[in-house]
Amino acid sequence: MRCCTIAGGSETVEAALQDKILTIGENMKIRRFERLTGDLVAYVHGGGRIGVMVQFATDVYDNPGFNAFAKDIAMQVAASVPQYLDKDSVPADVLEKEKEILTVQAMNEGKPEAIAQKMVMGRINKFYKEVCLTEQPFIKDGDITVAKYIANTAKEFGGEIKLTRFVRFEKGEGIEKREENFADEVASMMKK
Repeated sequence: MRCCTIAGGSETVEAALQDKILTIGENMKIRRFERLTGDLVAYVHGGGRIGVMVQFATDVYDNPGFNAFAKDIAMQVAASVPQYLDKDSVPADVLEKEKEILTVQAMNEGKPEAIAQKMVMGRINKFYKEVCLTEQPFIKDGDITVAKYIANTAKEFGGEIKLTRFVRFEKGEGIEKREENFADEVASMMKK
């Protein structure tokens, strides 16, 4: 983090963090961050609980309606928590593991192998709709996918819009909460 400067300033991320620690009086750590450049939109939801950045490759960024369109995409990311951009983004090992699980489930239902394979392919499409942003039903119009919404908007604006990347942050994500039994905790304190 020493290498990166804060947007619009000359201060490094590390220096800004140290400044905040001194100001607030609490120790803080940055566990992850992303730096995106280009045609971006940022969206903050829930009083700062969720933050989203979406990156586009487009020739209609200056269109007056683009910000509203891009905010809709960012809200989709905030609400639906996609893991991947599109089908091509899903790693092969993740897809194989999912197919393996679905095949075992279908076989356990007593289905013949040919039928089980067709069931797996149908369930893989459902899996894509859950984890791939472009395959998800659009939150403002469930009759179309996010990919279709992007295509419709590009056509309406008379240009190209390609969704290239997104990042979603949620306050507290990745922090493992230690769960202790209260009675055991009291007992361990009594031993001391």
